[in-house]
Amino acid sequence: MNVILGLLMLAAIAPQRVDVFVSGQEGFHTFRIPSVIVTKGGAVLAFAEGRRSREDQSENKIVLKRSADNGTTWSSIQVIADAGQGSLNNPCAVVEQTSGQVFLMYQSYPPGQREGNVRCWVTSSNNDGKTWSPPQDVTSSCKAPAETAAVASGPGIGIQLVNGSRAGRLIMPFNEGPRGMKNVYAVFSDDQGKTWQTGKRAPGAHVVNSKGNTTSLVAEVQMVELSDGAVMLNSRSWGGRRLRKTAVSRDAGVTWSPVGEDEHLRDPRCMASVLRYSFDKNILLYSGPDSSDRRNGAVRASHDDGKTWPVKKVLEPGKFAYSCLTRLPDGQIGCLYETGATDAYERLVFAIVSIEWLAAP
Repeated sequence: MNVILGLLMLAAIAPQRVDVFVSGQEGFHTFRIPSVIVTKGGAVLAFAEGRRSREDQSENKIVLKRSADNGTTWSSIQVIADAGQGSLNNPCAVVEQTSGQVFLMYQSYPPGQREGNVRCWVTSSNNDGKTWSPPQDVTSSCKAPAETAAVASGPGIGIQLVNGSRAGRLIMPFNEGPRGMKNVYAVFSDDQGKTWQTGKRAPGAHVVNSKGNTTSLVAEVQMVELSDGAVMLNSRSWGGRRLRKTAVSRDAGVTWSPVGEDEHLRDPRCMASVLRYSFDKNILLYSGPDSSDRRNGAVRASHDDGKTWPVKKVLEPGKFAYSCLTRLPDGQIGCLYETGATDAYERLVFAIVSIEWLAAP
């Protein structure tokens, strides 16, 4: 009887799902690379790359849909950045909580190029994502050394620090190339997004592999504030064991501890999401494939700043690639993720997940 009651309870609080971007619709061949945030006014903003093909650089536009009802229904598509035959990649959004201004960073690639001459841009909205400012070129503030071949914000979300001497600082996670030799670092602003600065690369990001070649451990990265005001990065694995890579900053993203591996989080070399859900109960959330490939998408919770992740629920047992978490206005969890029946890039789905479902046995 207890088992039956438990199953009935889980069914009652099971996640709700809605398709937000569907490949082949609304003028685009493919939608990829989710970013989702909640504005100070309570609107849910879902960003993605709208692509001409499945290729990473394929005349991509940055597209947006808005929800005014907690992610249950969504607006029509809005193109907020367009570079013509060039490609726009890696949407990464953050909300400045004092002003309510939303910032979105992304990169531009010239036609036919995958690395080299990559530029960084930021656009912002003061009205919950309804309209956006002309893009500002912030390459000199975000792209570290001149020899860097490629650079990428996130993708996913940035954060604003709540505690410590740098409370209010906006932090955008970044990785830089070239391919196979990546580094991770933070780009931050202490003046509500007016100007940006580049922090130091996390040390220990490169290792010598079994063939005697130097390779990177890290790639696409997200960051989260810990309960004591420190910042932890959580990176896709490039080399080493197929585990998430982490490091901690005690100076608000300027410098980092050496890159290590999280023994609790499997990683099939895929972008994933990490989110501070609450400080009062010290809840961190994580979403990503819990598998050797891009499937079996799980949401996890930690109550000890990511030292362990004992709470886990499978959100999507099938195909599951990139994902992005947010806390919804009603306290539920939103997860925008890539999935599909035959491959993981058929659509971007928004799931509404309750804390009760996540915590239920």
